[in-house]
Amino acid sequence: MSNRSMWSLKLSTAAIALIPAAIGINYLGKLVAGLLKLPLWLDSIGTVLSAMLAGPIIGALSGIINNIIYGVTADPISTVYAITSGVIGLIVGVMAYKGWLKNFKTVIVVGLVVGLAAAVISTPLNLIFWGGQTGNVWGDAFYAFLVSNDVPVWLASFGDSVIVDVPDKLATVIVSYLIFKGLPNNFISIFQGQDKIEEL
Repeated sequence: MSNRSMWSLKLSTAAIALIPAAIGINYLGKLVAGLLKLPLWLDSIGTVLSAMLAGPIIGALSGIINNIIYGVTADPISTVYAITSGVIGLIVGVMAYKGWLKNFKTVIVVGLVVGLAAAVISTPLNLIFWGGQTGNVWGDAFYAFLVSNDVPVWLASFGDSVIVDVPDKLATVIVSYLIFKGLPNNFISIFQGQDKIEEL
């Protein structure tokens, strides 16, 4: 498969149908995390799974559209974080395409990369809209601790994001990978076969 096919905009119907499914899974993950009062968000499982199945473009679109819908229906500020969700989908899609889903160790690396990327992108957004905090109890407690010890606000904000985003995205990638590995190969090939068709 060529790199061109990874970024192809000739998306199959099956791949496009993944987007609403991914949004539903994201909503479900967020709901479960909220009900169980977990220190994680778990609102990117659908985004990550769709990126594993159908590549970076579908992954990014799933993340972006999810945040826009959630922003319109529930929490307006969520729309801003569409940037973060889009990048998460891109990174997972590219790393999956490059063979980073071969075993549990490489999947952990994917999770760490995604978590750090999410923290880097979200930090300036958190500074602009939340004064540097994330709204997560654990993360904001760490932020308060750092600020009280004269750590610069931008660095404390990054620390707040890291302490939440890295475990959250690591758990998200692992859960998504377990679902992905549990799917039958002929089901997965529905989404990935499009690349082969384009190359004929």
